[in-house]
Amino acid sequence: MIAKVLSSAVLGVDAYLVEVEVDIALGFPQFATVGLPEGAVKESKERVRAAIKNCGYDFPQRRITVNLAPADIRKEGSAFDLPISLGILAATGVIDHEKLCDYIILGELSLDGNIKSIKGALPSSICARDSKLKGIILPKENAEEAAVVDGVEVLAADSLQDLVEFFAGKREIIPTEIDINSIFTQAKEYQLDFHEVKGQEHVKRALEVAASGGHNLLTL
Repeated sequence: MIAKVLSSAVLGVDAYLVEVEVDIALGFPQFATVGLPEGAVKESKERVRAAIKNCGYDFPQRRITVNLAPADIRKEGSAFDLPISLGILAATGVIDHEKLCDYIILGELSLDGNIKSIKGALPSSICARDSKLKGIILPKENAEEAAVVDGVEVLAADSLQDLVEFFAGKREIIPTEIDINSIFTQAKEYQLDFHEVKGQEHVKRALEVAASGGHNLLTL
């Protein structure tokens, strides 16, 4: 059986959609990942196998092929652990694979099935919005960063088991919401003051000009 899970990868400062396709077939037990996976992505099979078993689910002793499409762009990082795991569980009938296509899913798995933080939450959330998806599923540590984007449902999870129960309708995950105005207000408060810097008048003046004009320091 074939299952498809949506994820994303960052290229430069933007994220693009990645289709994680999982095929489980008869044959000698094997786990192959294709689609230009980088080292951390190749190693995900060991984390995925341990996480699925330690969460109490059966890991299929069959030939497993994972394809990361588009296959002509190199995939980096450990954020594909979670979508690959959910794809395997969907292909074996543990969860409904059709519900998976509503979200971009990202997360690194520990061996006990807990979900660790990832990089690129903000551009991935923008990618979910631009792709007209319902939302994004990612670790709790990255939830507030992703929630900055309007029009995207951000679901944060602690473990693989939480998400299996969520897709089975046995658990509710409340979307993460933040007050953007409050964040900007807090960002305006600084503990440092130029009065504490002795000398460096030209540097301080340059920083003041950049701040007042909203310019990046690299343009000076």
